[in-house]
Amino acid sequence: MRKNYTPNPDGLSAEDRALNVFADIMIDKIRNLQQDWKQPWISPGAAQLPRNLNGRNYNGMNSIILMFLQEKHGWQTARYATFDRITDMNFAKDKEGKRLHLLTDKDGNKLPYVRVNKGEKSTPVMITTFTCVHKKTNERIKYEDYKQLTDKERNEFSVFPKQHVYNVFNVDQTNMKETRPELYETYHKEAQGTLELSDKGMVSLPEIDAMIDKDLYVCPIKPTAGNDAYYSVARDEIIIPEKAQFIDGESFYSNLFHEMSHASGSPDRLNRIKPDQDRAGYSREELVAELTAALVASRYGMAKHVKSDSAAYLKSWLGSLNENPEFIKTTLNDVKRSASFITQRMEAVGERLRRDGWDADFTDIRQQNKTFTPLFRSDVKSAAVSTEATVKAQEQPIKEESQVLEAVSAKSAEQPRFHR
Repeated sequence: MRKNYTPNPDGLSAEDRALNVFADIMIDKIRNLQQDWKQPWISPGAAQLPRNLNGRNYNGMNSIILMFLQEKHGWQTARYATFDRITDMNFAKDKEGKRLHLLTDKDGNKLPYVRVNKGEKSTPVMITTFTCVHKKTNERIKYEDYKQLTDKERNEFSVFPKQHVYNVFNVDQTNMKETRPELYETYHKEAQGTLELSDKGMVSLPEIDAMIDKDLYVCPIKPTAGNDAYYSVARDEIIIPEKAQFIDGESFYSNLFHEMSHASGSPDRLNRIKPDQDRAGYSREELVAELTAALVASRYGMAKHVKSDSAAYLKSWLGSLNENPEFIKTTLNDVKRSASFITQRMEAVGERLRRDGWDADFTDIRQQNKTFTPLFRSDVKSAAVSTEATVKAQEQPIKEESQVLEAVSAKSAEQPRFHR
């Protein structure tokens, strides 16, 4: 029995019950990794980012949990929906979304009823909404509009987050395969496409290649002949073995994502890495980097295996999950922020590559990355960069590294060719 977790959910909030479920799933996954740490965090068959029936991706925290469950149960699709949403599939609706009548085929016959299979259990997902209110006028704006404001404009608003918990089912927990076979096959092919991509391996990612070659990440990424992969806080740079040293491109990129996550956590960025970081903090940072790398790799159809160095932390992670109810929440929230930090920058570079090619002008993207702001604008060409912020960043002294932070992340690979 885990400490600090109440077996009876009565009296717990919906968020607390969801976190209990998340912790159980994580504990189960890490125990499996303890038995065979060379298996991937997320198998290729479950590497499709989970989405609802409207096609919207679930966020980082929910994505990881749902992919772990898809792998565990062998579900063949990565689509999820609430009980009500599944029931709604049987009805025609008016413009306001009100149910009118049961759906029929072209001959007027009622379509087979879509329902959740008997005995299936739902999985909670946690969704945060934000209310943005002007401090003086009380005007409310959408969070998406708030993110497009300048720093000065954002300071004029108060932002109030609210956590919502919904319970969802995978499509394979319903009878959709029998009642809506064509739709089910569409969802099934999505997962098959990702599986095929993962089996072949990702030879190259142009976004990352450009980041390395043109210095487009928040810090330099330096492929270097050798056996060490790490992020240095004092020099603010990533050292990674040359791509040719890895068994495949998939291994190179997934290991690089791990180090890119560490770089996102530097004191002047997402501020996870502290100068006085103790062993427990270092262990937690390793878990954030591992899960971030797994999530980002899955987004691009790749599997992320546990780094040999990180395998030593499995017992520590398991202990923290058992003893500290807040560990799962804070860790997965940091994974969400770290993964978003990386993918937003990759998407900006990718959009520019697709539009203007390899020789495109990346000056604005490079400058915006070097003058870090938490909210990265994908429309980077129109984003104004503060000259004052640039000067301030350039004047910041390099902090002296502690022994713990001399090289954050994995080092001392035992073999000349890296493995995932």
